[in-house]
Amino acid sequence: MAVVVERWTGERACLLQAALRHTNESFAHSLGVAVRTVAAWHADPALVPRAEVQQILDAALEQASGAAVQRFTASLFGPLSYEPPAAAIGPQALTVAVAVVRHEGGVLLVCRRGGERSGLRWQFPSGIVKPSADPDAVAISETLAETGVHAAVREHLGRRVHPLTGVVCEYVLCDYLTGQARNADTLENLDVAWAPIATLAKFIPLETVYPPILDALEAERDPAGD
Repeated sequence: MAVVVERWTGERACLLQAALRHTNESFAHSLGVAVRTVAAWHADPALVPRAEVQQILDAALEQASGAAVQRFTASLFGPLSYEPPAAAIGPQALTVAVAVVRHEGGVLLVCRRGGERSGLRWQFPSGIVKPSADPDAVAISETLAETGVHAAVREHLGRRVHPLTGVVCEYVLCDYLTGQARNADTLENLDVAWAPIATLAKFIPLETVYPPILDALEAERDPAGD
């Protein structure tokens, strides 16, 4: 009998990942989504993917082998609660490089396509740091992949566990080099913008922003203090 998932959540998507025995990277590649999307499911099991991703997960389940479907069914309806696969355990699997790109009194932001529960949200360009990868390089490459903007690392601002997501974040201050900001990742993002530093609070609650970021952006508004 075919297994039908009426509504996918982050938890159920991760159960399918475990049943297929995929790493975050291979699961993302098989679905055609970004690795950060899979990481978000691990970080927030209650997250409800948007409709087109629901369809992608439906197709992945339909195409799974009989053994994988049995594993998924056992984990979905069995007495054991969800546990991440071994590849997702440990802070390295959920480490994100965050690029803070300044230019002419503005800072580069992307507007994520959130699930039904989280809605739309503005944030700095970011990407998952794979084991042994350099956070600085990830910050630069993800900025280009998401926004079409070329940037250069100025300094490392620090590291923390994000208070809302629980993900380990590496913050990198960057200078703009060239390129017109555009939404280069339409699957994950709705829009891209240079947000005026003076009105950043209209985009992101300042209490959630890492304090060294605010210091660096204030220095951009006051070049004499940079």
